[in-house]
Amino acid sequence: LRCIPAIEKEEHKCTVETANLDQLQKSIAERLKTKRFLIVLDDIWKCNSESDWNNLLAPFKRGETKGNMVLVTTRFPSIAHMVKTTDLVELHGLEPNDFLEFFEVCIFGHSKPVHYEDDLIDVARDIVKKLKGSPLAANTVGRLLRNNISREYWIRVLEKNEWQNAKNDDDIMPSLKISYDYLPFLLKKCFSYFALFPEDYKFYNLEITSFWTAIGIIDSSYQNDNNYLEELVDNGFLMKGVDRYDDQYYVMHDLLHELSRNVSSQECVNISSLSFSADNIPQSIRQLSITINDTYDESFEEEMGKLKGRLDIANLRTLMIFGLCNASIANVLKDTFEDLKGLRVLFIAINMPTSLPNNFSKLIHLQYLKIGSPYNLEMTLPSTLSRFYHLKFLDLQAWNGSRKLPRDISCLVNLRHFNSSKKLHSNIPEVGKMKCLQELKEFHVKKEGVGFELRELGELGELKGELRICNLETVASKGEASAAKLKNKKNLKGLKLVWGTEHQTIDDDVLDGLQPHPNLRVLGIINPGVAPCPRWLCGDISTKRLESLHLEGLSWCPLPAFEQLPHLSSLTLKNIAGLSVFGPGFSGVTERSFMHLKTLEFENMPELVEWVGEPNSHLFSRLESIKFGGCPLLSLFPFLECSGLFTNLCSLHIENCPKLSQFPPMPHTSTITDIHVKNDGSELLYDGQELRIEGYAGALTFHSMDKVEVMHITDVSHISFSDLQKLNSLRSLYFKKCDDMFSAEMADSVVICSVQKLGIQELCITGELFSKILKCFPALSQLTMGECKSLELLPVEDGGLLGLEMLQSFTGYNCGKLFSRWPKGEAGGGARAIKPFPTSLKELRIFLEPSMQSMGLLSNLTSLTSLTLSSCMELTMDGFSPLITVNLKKFAVDAMYSKQENMSIAGDLLSEIARSKLVRAGSFQLEEFLVDSISAVLTAPICSHLAASLHTLMFSSDERATTFTEEQEQALQLLTSLKNLEFHGCKNLQSLPQGLRDLSSLTKLTIGICEKILCIPPECFPASLKGLGVISCSPEQIEQARKLKESDPWFFVSVVSPFETY
Repeated sequence: LRCIPAIEKEEHKCTVETANLDQLQKSIAERLKTKRFLIVLDDIWKCNSESDWNNLLAPFKRGETKGNMVLVTTRFPSIAHMVKTTDLVELHGLEPNDFLEFFEVCIFGHSKPVHYEDDLIDVARDIVKKLKGSPLAANTVGRLLRNNISREYWIRVLEKNEWQNAKNDDDIMPSLKISYDYLPFLLKKCFSYFALFPEDYKFYNLEITSFWTAIGIIDSSYQNDNNYLEELVDNGFLMKGVDRYDDQYYVMHDLLHELSRNVSSQECVNISSLSFSADNIPQSIRQLSITINDTYDESFEEEMGKLKGRLDIANLRTLMIFGLCNASIANVLKDTFEDLKGLRVLFIAINMPTSLPNNFSKLIHLQYLKIGSPYNLEMTLPSTLSRFYHLKFLDLQAWNGSRKLPRDISCLVNLRHFNSSKKLHSNIPEVGKMKCLQELKEFHVKKEGVGFELRELGELGELKGELRICNLETVASKGEASAAKLKNKKNLKGLKLVWGTEHQTIDDDVLDGLQPHPNLRVLGIINPGVAPCPRWLCGDISTKRLESLHLEGLSWCPLPAFEQLPHLSSLTLKNIAGLSVFGPGFSGVTERSFMHLKTLEFENMPELVEWVGEPNSHLFSRLESIKFGGCPLLSLFPFLECSGLFTNLCSLHIENCPKLSQFPPMPHTSTITDIHVKNDGSELLYDGQELRIEGYAGALTFHSMDKVEVMHITDVSHISFSDLQKLNSLRSLYFKKCDDMFSAEMADSVVICSVQKLGIQELCITGELFSKILKCFPALSQLTMGECKSLELLPVEDGGLLGLEMLQSFTGYNCGKLFSRWPKGEAGGGARAIKPFPTSLKELRIFLEPSMQSMGLLSNLTSLTSLTLSSCMELTMDGFSPLITVNLKKFAVDAMYSKQENMSIAGDLLSEIARSKLVRAGSFQLEEFLVDSISAVLTAPICSHLAASLHTLMFSSDERATTFTEEQEQALQLLTSLKNLEFHGCKNLQSLPQGLRDLSSLTKLTIGICEKILCIPPECFPASLKGLGVISCSPEQIEQARKLKESDPWFFVSVVSPFETY
């Protein structure tokens, strides 16, 4: 089930912070509800039961579109038979001729040597027969053969005895093993230790090379450790990937991971908390890792006890624990590893200080330590950290506790890499003692704090990467600045020099003393005030290899001679005093400047008036990104007059530059996919797939935006429907305050079939005109209408939404007259009367709509799966049909914004459903229910209907309820599927239900704006409860929540209040 958080994380491209399975499933289901999708679950190794399988599929079964598919691949017939709904497709290897062609490409690429057909092809065909048609084997063995294109070498590979070890016709492990055998000895060792990591683990360069160094596989003085990784990639044993932060990682195919376990089985082992047998683990093991799962087998403690007696724990060299241990597992691990002494590598995540091994402080041989901690737990790092004299690699990237370091952390004199946040880096006192340190992200000069003087940096001769030095206003002289010895740091790639905004420049030569090494690639100088440009940048430039330059908060005139920076690709100028003109002949710019410049940014330039450009100049021809921000006087730059000069431009951002106007039609080429122009209440935002226009009057080239899928138009009149027809990929369209775009003479020929979602807001249009608009969008599946105060849907055949035969979702809010012409209940023609909505509708949301006065308007909607009726003050039961609730999975009915008492019709609705013989008890499919009446729901008849499926129940704005009656307590116990219970705005409710502890399925409880509930007794919580939310709460509730959090770190507590949030 860990697939579900992974799917949601990928969909959002961000970290998923909730571990609540129900919430994750709901989120995925909501996002996929109206989409057609293909889900591929590749290479499933294990599925415990059909119940687990159904839980995994649950969010995908709620889709409202046809043609959705889940494709499963597995090597295990038992799993295939469990999950199949159609006939199985058994995959075999590639066909011989196709496979030979693929194999040749794996060896040679697309250029075979001339002697191949004569000398090698017969050997290649014989090797192909042994590869079982497997692309993975072809890729791995192919790369092996690429190393030596000779007949003798290939024959030696063909005659290897390992080919005889195949267990069956599909076994390709011998092929992979032969490729492994031909690796150099050092690469074999590197590869074998991947066995310690979980399958599909993402290996980052620093982590894995640090690990190899710590256990003595590779020479610590070797400067190009990543070459080992690249060689493994070249030999087909690793693949490269890029994460969402554009950082490169490596990953290994699971069959190759299995090979690494096989070849290292006498030295390395990874065990799982789900199941393992200590008797199967060789006594020679010195490198051990443990994968902690959400649950663990009952025999885990017993097997760990056996393991303690079987292995020489004192001589373990590596212990890696992947996953966070609960208290029970933590105690088991502490007992097992109490005799640890010789560890070189320790990976561990802790939720309390006592989770560390008992003799943690005595692990004096540690060379690599990685410690993580969960969010929302304020823990401090162990004070004994500084005792590990031999430590070379400290990884605190996953540490989410206190940012305070032990005072004597600088005793780690052999530390080379400190992988952590900038905050932790800047908190190292006397960092100069750590002479081996190769990266320091940030250093804060502090006069009042011993150990934070600039001379500390002077001792760090091995620094690499980028360094940011802050608080330079405290540096009084060139001599003090020179003590940092930046000029000697030849491996430093980036440097930012930052002064505080309030400062006095005591010595104008301070910047001269901060001269970096000529190898520097990235430089930033920020807020030096009136200090002059240093000679090493504005005179005889020594930093000629610069690729990126950021100048901010200074008054140099002229700026550096940019033609002496031939490699410059990025320039940022921010808050430069006295700079009014930029371009050839001004500010250090000549025709030879910026020949390789790709990114140019001006920000907060109050005096900049003009960017000068020659008509036929190619000075900025390579520019890909231009950004202006906060340039109030800027009125001219070359793009306005001749956009054709910027042929490579991909990104244009202009914000708060009110004098820039008369833009050329945009985007000016199809290559530009990022535009943001924002001035004086108008805005144009375009990212290639989404277009937002608000009050922007400039011309647009719609034929260059054929990939736009989402468009928002606000307060615009110059765009026509014929323009919209040019956007062939348009799927979602939203109008706001665009009355002038619509007219009664709209041509019937304008049809935009691609649009599936339409939103209109604050439009002053008639029902007749609205009917014409809808005819332009025959394929609508989702319609949203809001704050259209004059709009009245017409009660005629083509007056409502009946013509939208594909409509599945409608949302209407705060229009006022939307249904004012429609009759109430049966009075307007009975059951055969025209209804506003088509029967295809599955999701309906109406709120703050006084014209919604009769439930009869919905009586034809028997396919509804989601219904929300909120703050419809005039709504009555007239014409209500219980059949509209039969297929509901989500139902919300409340008078949240009502100023009147007893506004809820929930009680009448539920009573009618219970009385009706059309809806049998147990036939309800309702999963989520939001209602404003506790008394209406907590009755035996209603709860009997809801018991089978209801998992989320929210009581909102019930100000009548004070306590729970005995009947209500008993009815609550009938909700055996309930997982999530919430109380919001129940201002007079004085206590929680006493029977809460008996709700064995409940996992989350939320209390919001219920100030009179003064006691939240944890002893009344069921054992299944994993989380408590307290929103806008009283000080008493905050204190109880804090105590609960402190008593059980594993219990998730979320507090949002005017007093504090955590």
